[in-house]
Amino acid sequence: MNAATESELSSSVPSAAARSVIERLIGFKTVSRDSNLGLIEWARDYLHGVGAATRLTYDPTGKKANLFATLGDSKKPGLILSGHTDVVPIDGQNWDTDPFVAVERDGKLYARGSADMKGFIGIILAQAPKFAAALRDGRLDAPLHYSLSYDEEVGCIGVRGLIRDLEEHDIRPAGCVVGEPTSMQPIIAHKGTHRFRCAVHGREAHSSYVTHGVNAIEYAARLVVFIRRLADRLAQSETRDYGFTVPYSTLSTGVIHGGIAANVVPKDCMFQFDMRTLPHASPEALYQEIRAHAQELEREMRAVDPDSGIDLEWASQTVGLAAAETDAIVQWAMQLSRNSQVGKVSYGTEAGLFQKMGVPSVICGPGDIAQAHRPNEFVALEQLAQCERFMDRILDGGFAP
Repeated sequence: MNAATESELSSSVPSAAARSVIERLIGFKTVSRDSNLGLIEWARDYLHGVGAATRLTYDPTGKKANLFATLGDSKKPGLILSGHTDVVPIDGQNWDTDPFVAVERDGKLYARGSADMKGFIGIILAQAPKFAAALRDGRLDAPLHYSLSYDEEVGCIGVRGLIRDLEEHDIRPAGCVVGEPTSMQPIIAHKGTHRFRCAVHGREAHSSYVTHGVNAIEYAARLVVFIRRLADRLAQSETRDYGFTVPYSTLSTGVIHGGIAANVVPKDCMFQFDMRTLPHASPEALYQEIRAHAQELEREMRAVDPDSGIDLEWASQTVGLAAAETDAIVQWAMQLSRNSQVGKVSYGTEAGLFQKMGVPSVICGPGDIAQAHRPNEFVALEQLAQCERFMDRILDGGFAP
């Protein structure tokens, strides 16, 4: 093999060290409903071994944890490299290979979490010995932080405890890169993600005496239709942001359950709906419109049965990210990624929560979000190599947004 071919090959695949770490991470079955402690404790010990100071924050059960680790002088503001350790389930998906064993085929690495987002985490962990050496010899003068969270896939739940811990200990990093799969394009904005549960409680009756009952399904349906009409209004009249694939805020109902038989007026109905808001939109205002309509329906219901009603719960919310191309951290990420364009995405990430904390944030990581959550999820090896080169450039130029 000639030198040119060797150079070409080395630039299109990740290093053996990075590949080894990625495969190790994939082997941990960290589906959100399960514990992630095996992976977190392995990463903690690995980072501790290269000189990192580590801290864990646990969920209420003690079966899940976030890891925050620091290389270098933690008194100086530094850079967070952030990723979530949980993955979505494989239930009902038709995989060609074992989802928790990395398989290479045609320049791609197949496995659950390969793109979303253990590829990125593996790259940054493999880079830790280089970062540690650069901090010791003075090539880097600001610390590198690792943020590895749990339960991102179910509402960015875990990272909130990690952020509270940082705030309580007055740890204020200067910037954050969230390595969600963006094909190594810096992403400056994402929508807010809000999830709601609604339980409608009526009164049972024989279906031949419908006036004696309160039909929970029908009242739920009326509220679902109202939510749909609100979504239609946004689609028609909200100020557009064409940086997003869907350039306006959206609402959609995703789950509904109710009733026991066709000849029984149903007592209960439950549904869940989703709201995706542009970064500067007001989810609270939209929620209050829905709540006001629910209260109108509730008054009708209680005219028949005072014990009936509608319980509307804002189950989770993740704030949107709203950075600008001119922000220093975005310009820095564009330089290191060798990418002259930025983008915006409709899916949610932890970046908005770091920004809300006061940490300038950008999203940039290997792989394509279109491959995430699907059977035969994969990340291209060339994408992992691009991410590794991004991290190498931190060694060359430091972190100076």
